[in-house]
Amino acid sequence: MRSMKTYIQKNSTAYWRGISAMFLGSFVTFALLYCMQPLIPVFSEEFHIAPAYASLSISLTTGIMAFFMLLVSWFSDAKGRKIVMAISLSVSAILGIIIAFCNNFSILLILRILQGIMLAGFPAIAMAYVNEEFDPKIVGMVMGIYISGNSVGGLAGRIMVSTLADFSTWHIAVAGISTIGLLLSIWFWIALPKSQNFSPKKRDLREMLAALTKKLQNIELLMLYSISFLIMGGFVTLYNYIGYSLMAPPYNLSQTLVGCIFIVYLIGTFSSTFMGKLADSNGSSKVLCLSIGIMLLGCLTTVHGSLSIKIVGVALFTFGFFGSHSVASSWVGKCAHSDKAQAASLYLLFFYLGASTIGTIGGKFLLWYDWEGVVIVIALALVLALILSGVLLLREMRYKIYSAAQS
Repeated sequence: MRSMKTYIQKNSTAYWRGISAMFLGSFVTFALLYCMQPLIPVFSEEFHIAPAYASLSISLTTGIMAFFMLLVSWFSDAKGRKIVMAISLSVSAILGIIIAFCNNFSILLILRILQGIMLAGFPAIAMAYVNEEFDPKIVGMVMGIYISGNSVGGLAGRIMVSTLADFSTWHIAVAGISTIGLLLSIWFWIALPKSQNFSPKKRDLREMLAALTKKLQNIELLMLYSISFLIMGGFVTLYNYIGYSLMAPPYNLSQTLVGCIFIVYLIGTFSSTFMGKLADSNGSSKVLCLSIGIMLLGCLTTVHGSLSIKIVGVALFTFGFFGSHSVASSWVGKCAHSDKAQAASLYLLFFYLGASTIGTIGGKFLLWYDWEGVVIVIALALVLALILSGVLLLREMRYKIYSAAQS
């Protein structure tokens, strides 16, 4: 059994360096990943393409990233966590700068695929690093802080790109956010503490597949993976297409004002940490049900015609999503007693496949039924996620009753 001294303790120097590096690494990853999202209507107009095709600038990147996370987590078992994450961030930022000079949408998609491959090196390994290196008593809180970097990065990427694209061009906007990403990637490499609880493992492909298969046979993990598919699919679908609704009559908002809608991402910064702490003290299953329920309520509220009420709905939806993701992702680490990187990479495989699959379907429903069609797709996904989280809650309650009866 590892000594507690090997863990990063709360309020130590390593703790502050570690959480700040993980926060900024998450910031860079999600700023680069989603900076294209507010540009989807711009791509539709500039390249004369349908919304579903324009959304491939997000869907292809998230989809390819999901698959490569499985390979990268296996690779990191042999090479280490920190070096893989640092290379992932810096090369992804360099690719973003190259994308800024692109004038052909097909070439842009190819570069976004390459960027997705490189971005795969951070999220799954980051989750494993947090579970391996930080004191288990604070893992839920640290995971919440890490995930809050998702919300801040997504917010900064979207708002900066929206504003710059409105006043100049999307090329300058993408170049700007990518340059910031490169500078922060260098700082990440310097600041993140080296792994203390990581032991290199050389495995062949069969061993990796065996480890992944074992995780998929765990019913609790499989339900968490399915929930991640559904909540992320709903989340990306809403943010992919809400710009079309807000830039059309009766709202007629500018690109900059639509970008300002993403300020509600700041709510995710709070909710991920808050819900993570709540799950540590009250149980993951209860908080997960609550968070998904808030997502569903927010989604349905966006159907209202009033712009202010619609924005409140987006805020509720965002609060619920980051809370759900924080709780579910930290729960995966607790369920996986071994091969944590593989367990985390499977979670994120389902997570980003949901973004690619449901996100693309949402574009079809936007064409067929306008914004109400998008809401139908999201609501169905969230109802399924709520059912699964309810099953997890019943399993947890049954286990507690059984344990009490045995004691």
